[in-house]
Amino acid sequence: MLKIITTIAFFICSLLMSAQNVNLTVSVSGLKSNAGTLKVGLYNSEGTFLKSVYKGISSEIKNNSATLTFVGIPKGEYGISAYQDENSNGKLDKNMMGIPSEDIACSNNAKGFMGPPKYKDAKFNINKDSKIDIKFNN
Repeated sequence: MLKIITTIAFFICSLLMSAQNVNLTVSVSGLKSNAGTLKVGLYNSEGTFLKSVYKGISSEIKNNSATLTFVGIPKGEYGISAYQDENSNGKLDKNMMGIPSEDIACSNNAKGFMGPPKYKDAKFNINKDSKIDIKFNN
């Protein structure tokens, strides 16, 4: 009997937890070529933005664009960064001054001034399944 009650409680908790999660589809366009891989990072705080991704996914690039989906993320506030890993070495290449040498873009078209974009400019809220568009400006 205890086993049945535990199983039912676990099932109910699983349903409640999944009701709090959403899917976020990221549509990326304006890439300069189909070379390499598109890397997309999802950040859930200002303190980790562009430092440590909350979740990251990669995609093949076709027709200078890509569409990726973060599945089952908690509702809340996020920021996104994306870069085209043209040489498929798994990292964002930078020049000697630390400036990215591969194309990058952020949610809300956030741009940096004398440095990287700020989380406050890139952040957005999701509370249901959503889609966000990111355009690379070459």
